[in-house]
Parts: sequence; C-alpha cells; structure tokens
Amino acid sequence: MLLKLLALCLFTFLIYVPIAEARIRHYKWEVKYEYKSPDCFKKLVITINGKSPGPTILAQEGDTVIVEVTNKLLLENLAIHWHGIRQIGTPWSDGTEGVTQCPVVPGDTLKYEFKVDRAGTYLYHAHYGMQRESGLYGSIRVSVPDNFTEPFAYDYDRSIILTDWYHKSTYEQATGLSSNPFVWVGEPQSLLIQGKGRFNCSSASLTADTCNTSNPECSPYAITVIPGKIYRLRVASLTALSALSFQLEGHNMTVVEADGHYVEPFVVKNLFIYSGETYSVLIKADQDPSRNYWMTTNVVSRLPNTTQGLGFLNYYPNHPRRSPPTVPPTGPIWNDAAPRLAQSRAIKAHHDFILTPPTTSDRAIVFLNTQNRINGYVRWSVNNVSFTLPHTPYLIALKNKLHHLFSQTPPPEGYDFVNYDIYNVSKNPNATTSNAIYRLGFNTTVDIILQNANTLNVNNSETHPWHLHGHDFWVLGYGDGKFDVNKDPKNYNLVNPIMKNTVPLHPYGWTAIRFKADNPGAWLFHCHIEAHFYLGMGVVFEEGIDKVGELPSSIMGCGETKGFGKP
Repeated sequence: MLLKLLALCLFTFLIYVPIAEARIRHYKWEVKYEYKSPDCFKKLVITINGKSPGPTILAQEGDTVIVEVTNKLLLENLAIHWHGIRQIGTPWSDGTEGVTQCPVVPGDTLKYEFKVDRAGTYLYHAHYGMQRESGLYGSIRVSVPDNFTEPFAYDYDRSIILTDWYHKSTYEQATGLSSNPFVWVGEPQSLLIQGKGRFNCSSASLTADTCNTSNPECSPYAITVIPGKIYRLRVASLTALSALSFQLEGHNMTVVEADGHYVEPFVVKNLFIYSGETYSVLIKADQDPSRNYWMTTNVVSRLPNTTQGLGFLNYYPNHPRRSPPTVPPTGPIWNDAAPRLAQSRAIKAHHDFILTPPTTSDRAIVFLNTQNRINGYVRWSVNNVSFTLPHTPYLIALKNKLHHLFSQTPPPEGYDFVNYDIYNVSKNPNATTSNAIYRLGFNTTVDIILQNANTLNVNNSETHPWHLHGHDFWVLGYGDGKFDVNKDPKNYNLVNPIMKNTVPLHPYGWTAIRFKADNPGAWLFHCHIEAHFYLGMGVVFEEGIDKVGELPSSIMGCGETKGFGKP
C-alpha cells in the first residue's frame, strides 16, 4: 500500500512539474511610406509601425513567431524575408517574392508564421524589387533555451544594424539600371548606424526644410555603457552596396558569434562586415569614463565617396550627445584586401560547438561571377547566365507541377576553367538570361565554389556577399586567383569550419561552401548587393519538393496562381 501511495505521489509530481514551453510571439505591423530624415535629408522612407529600422523581434529558441503584415504602401507591392531563419517546414514563409510567394498587394494583410529553431542574431528585410534600401528592415534576436550556458559571459545585450543610404528613390535607381545607356546607382550619400547618419547639408544647394542637421532624427546613434561592464554588441549589415569596416575608438572587439553560430573567439580592432552578415562582439567598458568615444563605420573594397558613419559609445553618466574630444578614427585602407581575407579565414567554429561537415560531397557546382551585356544592357551573371524571376513563384509552380512556367533547360554547373581569364575583361562579355533552376537530390551534400573575375571595367573585381535562403552552410575555404578543382579541395577545412548563411567572395578570389540539401522547398541563393541581384546575380535551388506540405492560399494570387486555393 505504501509503495502504491509513493508511486501515486511521484506520478502526481511529474504531472505538475512546470515545463518550459515554447511560446508564440505575435506581432502586427503596418508598413507604409513616411517622410523621414535619417541622415538629415528629408525623403520618403518605408516604416513599420512608424519606425525605421522596424521593431526588433525578440524570441527564444523553439518559439513560434507570427507577424501579420498589412501593406499600406498604397501603390507598391511588398514581401518580407526573415534572413537567417531556415523556415524548416514552412518554406512559404521565407518571404521571397517570385520564389516562395506572390507579393502582398496594397491593402492586403499576410500572416507569416515560422519557428525560430536556433538561438542567434538574425535580420528581416524587404525582398521585393530593391525595396530593402528604402528602410524596411530590422533585427531578430533569438535567446538561448532556459538552463543553457553560452560559451561567453556579458552583462548587457545590444543590437546595431549598419546600412548605406541613397537619396534617390529605388524607382529612379532601378530605371537607370534597366536603361541603355546604363546608369549606375553610384556611391551612397550616407552610412547609417541603427538608422541614423549625417549628410553634409552644405555640400549642395538644399533648403532647411529639405536638409537640416539640427533635426533630432539624425542625431548620432549612441549606445550607453556603464563603466566596467561587458557588452555583447550584435552588429549586422544590410547595406545596398557597400562593404564596411566597423570600429569603436579605444576598444578592442572579441568576435564570438557569426550568423547564429559560436566562433572560436578572436580579437579585432575593426570588424569587416558584408551585407547580410551578423556578428556578436564583446567589448568591455574599461576606458576613461569621463568622456564618450567614437563609433565609426566606413566603406571598404570600393573607392569611397561616402563620409564615415558616426555614432557614440556613451560612458554613463556623460550626456549621450556629448561629442568625444578626439577626431573620429579613420578606418582601414579601402583597397587593402589582405586584412579582409585574413578576417574571413580567422572565423572558425567554437571548439565546443563544432558541427562536422560531411567529408565528401555528392555534387560540386562552380559559379563564375561576371558582369555582362545582353542586347546592349548591362547585367550580372553566373556562368554567363543572368537570372530572371518568373511571374509565378517557383514554390507554387513546382508543388503543382506547372513546369511550363519556367525553363526546364538545366543551367550550367561550371565554366571554361582552362581558358577563361579572370584578370581581364572577358573577350566575349555577352550572356543569356534564364529562369531555370538547379534541382538538388534531397539529403545530398552539395559544394558550391564561388569564383570571382574582372568586371566590364579594366582592373576591377568587386566584393560579392552571397546569401543562401533556407540553410546554413559550412565555409570550407577562401583563396586568391582561380580555383583549382584538382588542388584546392585538398586544403578544405573539414575540422572546424564555421557555419554561416552569408559569405563574402573577395576580389579576384574564390570561396568554397558545403551544405546539405535537406530542407524541402525552393530556395534563393544570391548576391546580397541590391543592384547586383536586381541585374541577375542569383540562382534558385529546388530540393525535396514532394515533401513540402499543403501551400497556404495566402501566398498565391499572381501569375497562374490566380484563383488557386479558393473554392
């Protein structure tokens, strides 16, 4: 009898022990244009609930995030991508217009619902045309599960997004890019730190109601720190064009996380960061507390024609707008690629959090990145093919076997490795356009080798940050010059490679990545520079489409999906 009673008590105890359950994080957003002055110059900005950057999404690993987005842009469609969220089981919520959904038309509301399956630092941003650079972006911060200890300690957690900023509208830029003769977007007018910058209003004949440096909207962004405390700064970039360097006057930064994965810590004085990347760095507020310090960001890898972005590291109790007594420190030399390549190679998986890659791949695809002409129009291409989006999103077309909606001719998996000269303008700069996709065997291991080359301009090769939707990948290596398919794979890092979702391709170099095609869906892989993707620098991968669940009717309504999902 006593044993039965003890057993009953134990059973009752197990029933009522509180268990930490995953929660639902619900957000309601209204997206519209408003006049703002993020760099003191007044222009139309896309806001979320009146703000740009938009609200930070806060969640814990395992939570479900629901975002109801209402398009109040009046004359413009909309789609929002959840950058770094793999969308396992919800490929229709990736937010990529033309690939995973039809756009949200003005006046409509779309509910995005997805699970955040891994702690880390992520982003969200517009993924319709070149809309991202109009101000529709923000942070996603996913905390670790209860009772999990991260491999580093800190007192406070802060997020910073770095962006570049143009005064011309995306419509003006897109029209120039689509014209013959070609009109390039040029260098940005400002660099913003968490949505704040400072344009020199006296540099042009601008009236005070157009450009006003006393506008509080463009007062320098300040992070307030308490002397002696350690801060985790989650630094991300969503630039439209620029590769950046980020630095804090008088403070070293210890890199501890990249794209949601823990890094074997290393110290930098300046952090090189490319569009689509996220990092966590630790700083200690251990300098003279009687003053503030500069926070700066500047353009690298392109001849700068944009002044530094400036902010303050505000030591409490100094006033957050009190300017430091020093001149803002200059960043590294813009055209010195060696330290940028060195930082890329320094990023390795933390020794306690290594996810070992498969030792071999089932398929290797080489992507030659080139600038080309098609019928006189300037385009960007991969293996001499410039990508175009179909009118019906791939995910819907594939799931419904509507194969006539896009080209069924397999795109090329390499280039003329022996004869192609990556150091000179191509002798045959012409290319073709295609909306064909790469079909990957489900659960296979795929290697992608990104190969850089000369543009249409003599002695010029640009930095390209490549972002993969729906996956993380192992970064196996970087190299100078032309990738040697027979020699270079022998030097891949298969011991402790970092996993990322965005990786830079350095000028005249190559980058090798490996991933498992284990997430059913249709996934975009593209250069994260807005103008480059707009001009065709991307591909789409299909994998396990037969395993995708029933598609919600809310993502349909364009192309041949009109009427889909309706009775």
